[in-house]
Amino acid sequence: MKSALILVCLCIALGVAAPPGKEEVHIVEQTADVQANGYKLSLETSDGTKRSEDATLKNPGTDDEALSVKGLYSYVGNDGVTYTVNFIADENGFQPQGAHLPHV
Repeated sequence: MKSALILVCLCIALGVAAPPGKEEVHIVEQTADVQANGYKLSLETSDGTKRSEDATLKNPGTDDEALSVKGLYSYVGNDGVTYTVNFIADENGFQPQGAHLPHV
């Protein structure tokens, strides 16, 4: 009986803790093409989030072998504005650019 009461209390607590109005997010579209020298992928979810990447293997088989990725992702912020980040990720690190990001 004690266990049942604890379980009921736990279920109620979890139900109350769930954020109101938040719907489950689903994948609307997803593609991926993985090759030996890189990959391409794209993803879109029901909440408006999007992501795409195009990666290429640079200098394969050498000590300088590196993956170079160009892509973007976008999402709808809490303010209803869609934010987009274009990026390059390579041997020089992650380099994001977006209208809402500070410029160095």
